[in-house]
Amino acid sequence: MALNLHTLNENQLAAVQWQEGPLLVLAGPGSGKTRVLTFRIARLIESSPGRHFKILGLTFTNKAAAEMRERIEILVPDASERTQLTTFHSFAADILRQHGHHLGLRPDFTLLSQDTDRHSLLDEAISDVDLSQSRLNVTGERLLPLVNRLIENDIAPDMAADALSRGSLDEPETLAAIYAKYRSLMIANNTLDFAGLIAEALNLFRSRSGVQRQIQRVYAYICVDEFQDTNLTQAKILQLLVNPTTKNLFVVADDDQIIYQWNGASPERLWALRCEFDMQLLQLPQNYRCPPAVVELANKLIAHNFSRSSEKMALVAHKTTVSGDMIRVRQFDMVDEEIVWIASDIAARPAPARSRCVILARTRKLLDLAVEALTASGLPGFLAIRKTEFESASLRWLHAILRLANAPSSREQLSRVCKSFYSLEGINIAASDVVAHASAGDGNYLRGWADVVLAREGLSSDARILVKDLISKLVDRLDFWAFLKDAFAWLDGLPDTKPDPDGVFNEYHEEKATWHDLVGDVCAQYGRPEVTLHLLLQEFDLRSKSPPPPMNGIPCYTIHSAKGMEFHHVYVMGLVEDQLPSWAAIKKGDDSRDMQEERRNCFVAITRSQETLTLTYSRRVSGWAKTPSRFLREMQLI
Repeated sequence: MALNLHTLNENQLAAVQWQEGPLLVLAGPGSGKTRVLTFRIARLIESSPGRHFKILGLTFTNKAAAEMRERIEILVPDASERTQLTTFHSFAADILRQHGHHLGLRPDFTLLSQDTDRHSLLDEAISDVDLSQSRLNVTGERLLPLVNRLIENDIAPDMAADALSRGSLDEPETLAAIYAKYRSLMIANNTLDFAGLIAEALNLFRSRSGVQRQIQRVYAYICVDEFQDTNLTQAKILQLLVNPTTKNLFVVADDDQIIYQWNGASPERLWALRCEFDMQLLQLPQNYRCPPAVVELANKLIAHNFSRSSEKMALVAHKTTVSGDMIRVRQFDMVDEEIVWIASDIAARPAPARSRCVILARTRKLLDLAVEALTASGLPGFLAIRKTEFESASLRWLHAILRLANAPSSREQLSRVCKSFYSLEGINIAASDVVAHASAGDGNYLRGWADVVLAREGLSSDARILVKDLISKLVDRLDFWAFLKDAFAWLDGLPDTKPDPDGVFNEYHEEKATWHDLVGDVCAQYGRPEVTLHLLLQEFDLRSKSPPPPMNGIPCYTIHSAKGMEFHHVYVMGLVEDQLPSWAAIKKGDDSRDMQEERRNCFVAITRSQETLTLTYSRRVSGWAKTPSRFLREMQLI
């Protein structure tokens, strides 16, 4: 279908029609940036029939990547053959599956998605380092934040001691040795954590220029969404991906929405990228989302951030003035009153409008109270939280079985299989018994587990059939799709055949729907014939296991979680000093980077609003007297 470019404004059209060379698009909230990005990619494909170059689109969430794929598929059917629209982490995993052997990685590497697994590997690294002369009292759990910072700041193991000594840490040489051992253990164990995924892809491009040039030839155009959220290693990967001759880099960003400094994002990085590639600048200040009064508040607020670019345009409201009480500020004596009032105010709305509301707060603690208040009012409030693992015993067992099939000598996955199977069948299998049995055979823990289970009395006939099926489909050959079909048939029947006093199966059907959604997303991205077991497991580890929101549910989000979203009616609670802005930012000072980020947090929160905005605060929180947030004064609301 022909692209309808007449719906774009002048600046949007200029961005979509940008052809060659580097371009930075500063896109304010509600400016239609996703539309611009997808139209540009669609136009590049539509205008080059018969060409074979590909377009790489990078973003930060799987949800955003899926939305881009869906939109482009509507605009240009069969576009998937010429596009790779994915997250930074999924892209890095794909590159390492293809080329990781240069670093000693096999394609079936596993991802350490749980901090407990990373703690264990760090503990192993600590035990492998000679600490006989050391006075350090360290554990994997205590060292993990430091290791994260080293990896995400692109500190190579051989440079770590110097970097750590500049930080005035005790025994930098010892800490550097532990860090180096941790990095080497990941490669030796064929495992990576999320930070290591990006770091090793960067290492690959640096050490194998042939791989780097191959990727540059494949992707003639690179488009990046939300660049302001990148950390240092992600930005460096991007720099190495761009063809130095054509420099076809199209970056969408907003320096007013940098709220991930704690995760490595930096305002300076955006301008450093612009300088490095000599990027032309195009701005999208038109706001199509918010009422004019909210746009005015946002402009007043963010103008107090002195580090903003002098070139940055103010937001311009596209909507005309709407009658009604669009902006409300409410003060309460106690935080309990604040929360109860918000719940009752939402409950008083017509039923269709309630699910179009959102409650935002700076911290999770306030949101827990908000959900309780909504529930007490008879409303289905829910917390929007990323889940890294399945919680039902059924899905934990199935996930662990597939992980063990992928890594049949993993003691950790074997332990998870044994524990979750006990919840399902009530049969206690000791991991040590399986290891001993497997050691006498081919060393495959999955086969060993199946053999030990089949030798036990009390195994149900249906479970016995499935375990035998497991041997033929996951051990003797790798037909995991067929096994999954049989496994779900067995799991579906368990809640009806087993007594369940502990609620083992309560979440099964909800998580089963999430499982199938995840499988569908992965197959949509790669094509089902290309989805191997290790690819599926890697993508599972990169994605949230959170269930779909309840019907007519009222979401309660942290401001960070709500970024990129929009809602008809927005409630921002807890607008007091020490909460928004945070105590840590206040301690750093009015002109600190932290305070400017807190102001951007408030900016992001209020610009989620499509119709109404309600801001609330209390004089006392947890018994402590509080003063209204400075941001209310800066918006001239108090």
